[in-house]
Amino acid sequence: MSKKLTRREFLKRSAILGTGVAGAAILNACAPAPTPVPPPAPTTAPAVPTAVPPTAVPKPTVAAFDWKRFKGQHIEVNLIKNAQGDVIAKYTNEFQDLTGITVGLQEVPEQQQRPQMVVEFNSGNPSFDVVYYSFHTHKRMIGKNKWTEDIRPYLQDPTMTAPDYAYDDFSVAGKAWMTEADGRIDSFCCNIAYGFLMCNKEIFAAKNVPLPKTFDDMLAAAKTLHDPSKNVYGFVGRGLKNANTYVWCCLLLGWDIDAIDSKLNMNTETPEAVASATFYQNLMKYAPPGVSGFNWNESQSVFALGQAAMWFDSIGFAAPLEDPKVSKVVGKVAYLVAPAGPKKQWAGMTGDGIGISSTSKNKGPAYFYCQWATNKLMQARSFAAGAGAMPRDSVYTDPQALASVTMPKDWLDAVAGSGKVGRPTFPLITPVTEFRDIFGVALTNMIGGADPATELKSATAQFKPILAKSEA
Repeated sequence: MSKKLTRREFLKRSAILGTGVAGAAILNACAPAPTPVPPPAPTTAPAVPTAVPPTAVPKPTVAAFDWKRFKGQHIEVNLIKNAQGDVIAKYTNEFQDLTGITVGLQEVPEQQQRPQMVVEFNSGNPSFDVVYYSFHTHKRMIGKNKWTEDIRPYLQDPTMTAPDYAYDDFSVAGKAWMTEADGRIDSFCCNIAYGFLMCNKEIFAAKNVPLPKTFDDMLAAAKTLHDPSKNVYGFVGRGLKNANTYVWCCLLLGWDIDAIDSKLNMNTETPEAVASATFYQNLMKYAPPGVSGFNWNESQSVFALGQAAMWFDSIGFAAPLEDPKVSKVVGKVAYLVAPAGPKKQWAGMTGDGIGISSTSKNKGPAYFYCQWATNKLMQARSFAAGAGAMPRDSVYTDPQALASVTMPKDWLDAVAGSGKVGRPTFPLITPVTEFRDIFGVALTNMIGGADPATELKSATAQFKPILAKSEA
């Protein structure tokens, strides 16, 4: 049995390995003339620290698979409404035609979907057969409660898994997100996303300000470019409680520290935590009025209207910025790897998955939907839509998939560059929602002018017993 790495050991060994995004292949995909795409380096992104190596899954070889096996049956699917959820929803009719399985589809904004999902799972009788969820918020909870089905038996069954599904095509990071500590594979990885910086090049050029390379550069640029009289703000980012912890935890990595480490030590009152929270507070001084109520979608809207010089958020939310139907900044955005912090340059890493409810009475057709939603073609479509970095290696070696990407070259460069410095954004704990709620309130208070050290001390005291109880 292989030795399980601690979070710190894992990060030290894997930080430089990337996520499966081959820089060379991406650059070739954006070249003006069609040129052969060279094979990429192996996809070896930093994996979820507590995951063990996935159980080996034999590749199906028997030609006994039939997409029409469950024709006439019905499933209910619950998706988060985001870039990839939109892609899956868009092509669901294609799945129905392929299989004869009818689908009741629900797409719900994440702030509503996440608590709704937990309530339904806790009821013991969720309304859905298939659920899309965020690993960084619910992996530990779902795994601990065994709310989603172990799919290893299905993967090993050639009558259930299409011969071309190619489980081994998933990257190291993807497999790690999918796998629980006891070896169960209880979901399919849909995407891996990184926190990165988006800049309005037109606003920067107007005042001859260079694009930021460090945290200090970000703050200086925000101050210089902030001009509310012209409806231009130096920075925009999540200020809404709970959602805002994403930005703070990404920034905290710049001090080379996790909010909660692998031994469950809370680092939320440390000098690094206070410094990063103070930095967040200072950036938000140059945000639009009402930013304490902004999630990613409100931030996205402000930036798309050309009203903010900088926006820091997940790479998967960038696609609408290049859509002329909804954006005024098409062709004006610089996509950058997260700037270097005072001690280190890290790109916060999150991920999403899709699984089968363990109480579903329609597990067979639900499994068909999950494997369809994460097959090579659907992964290529999601990548082309700018839904983030994909966990399948083949996306980065398929010339057709790369050629279909409509995002600008520097977006692709940011995907590749982020992979080299990827590190999990949130602590992998069961009460991550409570963590985000409690520290989110503290961060919202800071936007209003509260002292960061005082707020973090209070939040830490409030959360510590919750963490201890959850891990007892």
